[in-house]
Amino acid sequence: MATVMDFEKPVLEWENELNKLKELNESSDLDLTKQIKSFEEQVQNKKKELYSTLKPSQKLQISRHPDRPKFLDYINLICDDFIELHGDREGMDDRAIIGGIAKLEGKPIMIIGIQKGKSTKENLEYNFGMPQPQGYRKALRLFHHANKFHMPIVTLIDTPGAYPGIDAEETGQGAAIAMNLREMSKLSVPIVSIITGEGCSGGALGLAVSNRVMMLEHAYYTVISPEGCASILWRDAARFADAAEALKITSKDLLELGVIDEEIPEPLGGAHNDYSETAMSMKKSISKALDELSKMSAEELRIQRYNKFRNIGKFIES
Repeated sequence: MATVMDFEKPVLEWENELNKLKELNESSDLDLTKQIKSFEEQVQNKKKELYSTLKPSQKLQISRHPDRPKFLDYINLICDDFIELHGDREGMDDRAIIGGIAKLEGKPIMIIGIQKGKSTKENLEYNFGMPQPQGYRKALRLFHHANKFHMPIVTLIDTPGAYPGIDAEETGQGAAIAMNLREMSKLSVPIVSIITGEGCSGGALGLAVSNRVMMLEHAYYTVISPEGCASILWRDAARFADAAEALKITSKDLLELGVIDEEIPEPLGGAHNDYSETAMSMKKSISKALDELSKMSAEELRIQRYNKFRNIGKFIES
């Protein structure tokens, strides 16, 4: 059964009424074709209005939708001939981060992403999309491999944050993320990142020091989860909606603030409603960005990346 979020209940009611009208048209002698067409247009307009005026807390729900496409769903829709590369060369292979070589419109790229599961079994395998240090070290190995062979890098990010467990701390979680931030800034190839769902804290940033940072329309990107922020500020995680509003986590807010470079549209209602359409929009944006970045020299790419992150942020003096 499809998951219906609380704010979508009116949509469900509209669609139920539409289905009743269609059933009546089929089971009776009445010709309700015109009424059905008119009502379909009304429902579509109401849905467009609803999804174009969502609050940050409602976008948060869409970004976490259990049926939202994951990294492995996108791979074959965006790329061809994907070959996964395993391991951090220190004896570990974190399944929360998956990467490898693929072809995008016939050209080789290195594509790396954070993977979540769709079932309890898969979520245990992928640690609910929370990478451990060995995952970031694997990503770093693949970054260096791409740099050596002059392949552009694409990263897809969907994580509630890096794994905060004791094991991760003992094996150098903070150092692993910091190493990625430093090394990504020095790479000589184009890097494009897309926040596809959740983009939370250093767990997301560890794959997002890029020349172009983009977001899907209903994704979010933030230094801390709204629940975590509410717990710290108000000692009440239930005030996450207030925190989501204050944090400016949506693609529109972050585009205005200069944190991201592009908002990628999603199908009406969210990416989970049409994987192919979402992937094609992402592919178009990735290809355009790589075409632009490919005209830059290695030094220009590094300088552009450095300046991009140095100039992020706005503040008000009072």
